Amino acid sequence: MSKDYSAAEARLGSASKAQPDIVTTFGPGMLVTGNVVCAGAVQVFGRVLGDIHAAHLIVGEGAYVEGNVTALDAIVQGSFKGTIQGNTVKLQGSARIEGEVYNKSLSIEPNVVFEGSSRRLERPVEAPSVNDVGGNRDFAPLAPAAEPLDLVPQHYVGAPAGIDNDVLA
Repeated sequence: MSKDYSAAEARLGSASKAQPDIVTTFGPGMLVTGNVVCAGAVQVFGRVLGDIHAAHLIVGEGAYVEGNVTALDAIVQGSFKGTIQGNTVKLQGSARIEGEVYNKSLSIEPNVVFEGSSRRLERPVEAPSVNDVGGNRDFAPLAPAAEPLDLVPQHYVGAPAGIDNDVLA
């Protein structure tokens, strides 16, 4: 039942990546509310309500993003509402875009619905660095737990023996 996302990944292109090892994927059925900053690539197949600043962004088919996006490269195959700022912006497949696109290079495939405006960027967009996402902060390591966490909600602790607690949670 898992969906193959390799087609969307392959269409990102062969542009050099700031941090090729960092890929963050928000899967289908996931809702993220808030801002996302990633020094590498972000793939959205669920919903994001907030701003995204990443080196590379893919909004996959069936995904929805509402907010402001800043990325070196942005590929939109799903729905987007807001402002995109990217050096290279590609609107593909059955994408639906409502808003503004600031770019150095813009490509729009047939069947894309684009309602808004496109403007040329004066200066290229820069990817966030690892320092921008907190990579240089000194965090105190968490102490190991003295005992395992009880992950069964308390109101199911006294459930009859024939009931599987995993199903109840």
